[in-house]
Amino acid sequence: MTKSSIFYSITFIFSISIVSIFLALLFLLEYDKQMYTEKLNIKYSIISRATLFHLNNFITNDELKRQVQGYQMREITDKEDKEQIIQNAQIIQKIADRIGTSAILRYESNHYLHIETKYASLLLKDEDFQPYRYDLIKVIFGVVFAIIIIAYILTIRKLKPLRKLKRQMDRFAKGDLDINCKTDGEDEISQVANAFHNAVEQINKLNHSRQLFLRNIMHELKTPITKGRISAEMLESGKQRERLIGTFEKLELLINEFASIEQITSGEGLKNIKPYRLVDMLDEAIDLAMISPSQIEIELDDEIILHVDFRLFTTAMKNVIDNGIKYSIDQTIKIVATKEAIAFISQGKPLKYDLEHYLEPFVQEKNSHQSFGLGLYIVYHIIKAHHLSFTYEHKEGYNYFNFEKIETLA
Repeated sequence: MTKSSIFYSITFIFSISIVSIFLALLFLLEYDKQMYTEKLNIKYSIISRATLFHLNNFITNDELKRQVQGYQMREITDKEDKEQIIQNAQIIQKIADRIGTSAILRYESNHYLHIETKYASLLLKDEDFQPYRYDLIKVIFGVVFAIIIIAYILTIRKLKPLRKLKRQMDRFAKGDLDINCKTDGEDEISQVANAFHNAVEQINKLNHSRQLFLRNIMHELKTPITKGRISAEMLESGKQRERLIGTFEKLELLINEFASIEQITSGEGLKNIKPYRLVDMLDEAIDLAMISPSQIEIELDDEIILHVDFRLFTTAMKNVIDNGIKYSIDQTIKIVATKEAIAFISQGKPLKYDLEHYLEPFVQEKNSHQSFGLGLYIVYHIIKAHHLSFTYEHKEGYNYFNFEKIETLA
């Protein structure tokens, strides 16, 4: 869970809320206890002062009743009960004065006021005493805590489909169309998940239709091309025969390239990854490009081994070789291969635009009838499928097209 995650943010907010409520609980408990104690002290001080004045004959009985009016204090007259309470009670507070002493006692969850003078001893029970509300406050805050925890759990459960949706979208972004994020919920997240699921289903249907269409076209084209080549082979030797055979070979090559495009862009990925010697793949690419040995120069280590899809990777190299010769000044190309990169070098003018412009299919230069066709478009997608970088630079009158990070394929 990253710090930018919505789940992290919600957890953080709820954690802060719980800590704040806990601190508020501690403060309220302490504050309420102080107020409660202060209230009891005021109450008992009034009663004890008035009673002491009355026992010392400083005020009359009527004046005593007037001062303690409203306080429900009952005198304990039974001597045994009185002695038992005084001997066993907990002394909460005791104050001595020249006219007598008063003590607040606690015995069996009751409060008593013990007043003594030289002439008398009284034990008064507080009939209006209510225990401190410590347990009640804890229960109230416990309920608040429970509500917050339940709210957090419900919120996370509501957002949980969002994680599943993110995982499915990550798979979709990597080209995996076999995903399922359909839910039965009716909230906004479920609606988004279902909308995305329906969109993926529609894309799958369109993709399937496209694949079926392309495969049917390629299948239908192969039959007349094969018949045409067989017919050309039956002609007498000559320029026309060679031209026809070359044309049909070129058509076969285009069909194979269309198959490569269909495999890469359909999301099928690489199927036949095996170790191959780079020198063998270059020989195959040169044969596919149908160029003269005098048009190419190669500098490489024979021991370079790459784990690639042989057919696709040789197709990519063939297209770069073909474009390099086609647009070079001297109709030649040089290939320099190391364990870090494969460079296709040809003499020529620099590209007018960034490389990305030429990675689209059938890019055509302005004021020119020459088109880059599907060559670099196919190269880019094949190299990308192999997790390599396809780069370009122009140095000292030469164009460099590079397959970089080759060591990742070794």
